[in-house]
Amino acid sequence: MTTSPRDRFITIYGRIPVLEALQDARLPIDKVLVAREARGEVIEQICAAAAARGVTLQRATAARVTRLSRNGRHDQGVVADIEAPGVAELDDWLSANPAPAAARVVVLDGVTNPANVGLIIRSVTAAGLAGIVLPRAGSPDFGPLVIKASAGAAFHACVLRSPTAVAALESMSAGGFRLYGLRARHADVLWDVEVADRAALVLGSETDGISTAAADRITAWIRLPVANGVESLNVATAAAVVAYELARRSPAAS
Repeated sequence: MTTSPRDRFITIYGRIPVLEALQDARLPIDKVLVAREARGEVIEQICAAAAARGVTLQRATAARVTRLSRNGRHDQGVVADIEAPGVAELDDWLSANPAPAAARVVVLDGVTNPANVGLIIRSVTAAGLAGIVLPRAGSPDFGPLVIKASAGAAFHACVLRSPTAVAALESMSAGGFRLYGLRARHADVLWDVEVADRAALVLGSETDGISTAAADRITAWIRLPVANGVESLNVATAAAVVAYELARRSPAAS
């Protein structure tokens, strides 16, 4: 299975975000669309920056820009498609990274808040884990809200796509991954668990945790200790703690 054309690009919108992307030479930009009616100093800067980089810039109807941005209230008549070299189909990635190669990956199961998804992508990427599985079902669009929350880390992250979290876990189990689920109770404290070198850490939704279907495929459960009557951590905060604990244990950690 190959990466779908829709997943080859990250779409961003808004005049300043698009201008900043054009000014970042690290970002490979496929094209920029500007509404024909859009005018002003920033629009002129966008046009100049696109020309300087040799990026295709098209003038289009406002309706077409909005179809791409999916947010006519905030796109300001500007949208850009940025190539996402780190995005891949999970099954393709597994084929390229077969067992017993060490790899630690975070899998999201029903995490729907774009801010949380963006923060998790940032933490997982910064900690140096192998990647993050973002299922198409039960996840927000891999778009501007996620990008903003990741503070740009999503442009450089290894984001692995799968139809569902359950499908991802089945593929990863078949690919030699040990599956760990994070929950608030009835689990071993992470500090006391020897996590496999080839491991998938599953994080559940903000309200309901890991789904029953995904839980049935998990082979070990871990938790983070909490004190002073706190029930649990926000999923993005928990992801950061887990990611850095795994990074700390890595032989490459410094």
